[in-house]
Amino acid sequence: MPITPINTTVDDDLSWQETALCAQTGPEFFFPAPGSSTQEAKLLCGACEGRVECLEYALRHDEKFGVWGGMSERERDRLKRARA
Repeated sequence: MPITPINTTVDDDLSWQETALCAQTGPEFFFPAPGSSTQEAKLLCGACEGRVECLEYALRHDEKFGVWGGMSERERDRLKRARA
């Protein structure tokens, strides 16, 4: 049985990460300093074919920091509340 990375489940399909545009950029782009703009990261996410899978991964794993699937922490919190 393969080793499952931390914060993933056996059901997680992480193939979207192989072609994700964020993999070609530094992490500081998606995890900016507090008070910094997330606009550039969101624009890059908007052009990424893995955006939906990335967002669903972040929601499923309750990612607290950074831009995931084109959404900030606050935006993901609002989406989770709206879905509940």
